[in-house]
Amino acid sequence: MSNETATKTEIKVIVFQLKDEEYAIEVDYIQSIERMQPVTRIPSTYPFVTGVMNLRGVITPIINLRKRFGIVEKEFDEATRILVISKEGIEIGFIVDGANDVIDIPLEKIEPTPEVVGGVEAEYLRGVVKLNKRLFTLLNLEKVIQVS
Repeated sequence: MSNETATKTEIKVIVFQLKDEEYAIEVDYIQSIERMQPVTRIPSTYPFVTGVMNLRGVITPIINLRKRFGIVEKEFDEATRILVISKEGIEIGFIVDGANDVIDIPLEKIEPTPEVVGGVEAEYLRGVVKLNKRLFTLLNLEKVIQVS
């Protein structure tokens, strides 16, 4: 007996920006999208962990996705957002340059990450999506939050 849903033909994702690229995460994992807020720094942690914040009574670790992916940092601005992700009962915030929109992606539009994509960032990618004239990358959340 399989618990895969045979009728699922598309996924709903939130599209967000880092530098000049668009990325996507399945909406099912998104708890909320917040404006940038003060973050309490935690000493002696991973360089990509900005710190923690108190979000509606829950202490939430905050990860700067630019740092996580090795992208040059920039100052936070009015467009900067924190995507609050819930995965296996754990809440984590991702700092992104902007959250653009929510779209439905047909599963057949998700292509494997090209082998020519190298570097550290490639391991965080689940696939590439070409939809109309847009091209964006679907994140592999397990790898992004893994700190081994």
